[in-house]
Amino acid sequence: METSRKGEWLEIIVPEKWTNYSVQEIFRTFWQAPKKLTHSLRMEKGVKVNGQPADWTAALNLNDRLAIRFFSEQEFGIQPSYHELSILYEDDHLIVVNKPAKMDTHPNVPEETDTLSNAVAYHLLSNAEYRQVKHVHRLDRDTTGAVLFAKHPFIGSILDQMLEKREIKRTYLALVQGIITAKKGTIKEPIGRDRHHATRRRVSPSGQRAVTHFEVLQTNKKQNLTLVKCFLETGRTHQIRVHFSHIGFPLAGDLLYGGKPIFSRQALHAIKLEFVHPITEETITCHAPFLDTQNIFTGIDPYSI
Repeated sequence: METSRKGEWLEIIVPEKWTNYSVQEIFRTFWQAPKKLTHSLRMEKGVKVNGQPADWTAALNLNDRLAIRFFSEQEFGIQPSYHELSILYEDDHLIVVNKPAKMDTHPNVPEETDTLSNAVAYHLLSNAEYRQVKHVHRLDRDTTGAVLFAKHPFIGSILDQMLEKREIKRTYLALVQGIITAKKGTIKEPIGRDRHHATRRRVSPSGQRAVTHFEVLQTNKKQNLTLVKCFLETGRTHQIRVHFSHIGFPLAGDLLYGGKPIFSRQALHAIKLEFVHPITEETITCHAPFLDTQNIFTGIDPYSI
């Protein structure tokens, strides 16, 4: 898809597959855009075709210039605050950041300023991009790795849908206690809150559907540890930690779920993020190098996963 940014506007050269479709059909069929955002753009004349306000029901022609006001300035929604960032990918629409340990993905109270979202807001501010910061998914405070942020509401809503439809693939590395003899497997157990603990989750028949696929990469019989690669089909809170604890292989360092204090945090890293960019249609693959000084995943090349 040929696109270019022009101030507040994104210009798209209409490709062959869009010809004879109307602007309304592009938003509704190709992007499945939320009705509220689509209505706002329509009422505010935020879409143009060849420099003129769009006729939303007229058919588009090959190489028409479709312009959409995606980049109008917004309040950040949180306090921008400087923290060093490891950026894995960035364009006008989204940014993927490698989260370190000991950092929340987003503030839990308004006065919090030391989260990844605050750092992303500062990064945008330093580049004169006034955007409302939106994390598409999150990682636990002590889990490291790739986190995806949307830079404007339109892309945020589409990425939310993609995540729900499992079109954003997230790959994790986990170091679990015990030797898993199977080469691969799937854990399908619903997860709910533990009523006896404020933050802990547990496998519960009344919980939400949760599916974790895993593949064994290495075993270390001397240390009684197994390195596994995990793919999430759902995104429940603490999902990988709960599932492996439930089957008797808690993550090393995960005291909350029965792991031993081998490390100062759970041995879990979001190593890869893959998706097709909803605007440019490029395949985006982000590998997250290890930032942890504890060398939990010693000898693993993150780009080989």
